[in-house]
Amino acid sequence: MALGVTMQLPETDKHNYTKDYLTTQIAILMGGRLAEEIFLNQMSTGAGNDIERATELARRMVCEFGMSELGPLTFGKKEEQIFLGREISQHRDYSEDTAIQIDQAVRSLISTGYDTARNLLQSDRDTLVRIAQALLEREVLAANELKLLVENKDLPPRPPLPKPEEVQHVLRPEPGRKPVAGGEPAPA
Repeated sequence: MALGVTMQLPETDKHNYTKDYLTTQIAILMGGRLAEEIFLNQMSTGAGNDIERATELARRMVCEFGMSELGPLTFGKKEEQIFLGREISQHRDYSEDTAIQIDQAVRSLISTGYDTARNLLQSDRDTLVRIAQALLEREVLAANELKLLVENKDLPPRPPLPKPEEVQHVLRPEPGRKPVAGGEPAPA
């Protein structure tokens, strides 16, 4: 069950990311937890997966991409063992002191993203309240609707839902016609 899901559609297929892009992704992942803290004055388990993903991304930035103060180095050689499937294990090829530095670099990236997200959420509090109210009314917002809310504009009214009698022909075949699986009812 998803209690609050935010989906980002990719505008293009990307395989190469900048450090700025990745640190922004960490801040985005921290947004849900911070919204709970700022607006509800509490924390829940809802942000667990976001925190896990942010931590994994920060660890990859440090250990695989060389995007930290530790320099352009990789840490932890990956070994692939193929037996009835693929199993990947990570071999620790660094000292305990380096492990501590890696943990500090990961924590720094997460803390920076957390602080960035906090500043954005607090500075745009009114916009967030408008978005939350629109979500309570509509349940789902499209990108163009979200853009209007961010620009402090009113949302256009949604077309009314069809009345039950207007959709009956979809649910039941016309008299004298038998329903056919996957298509139009066949003549009787």
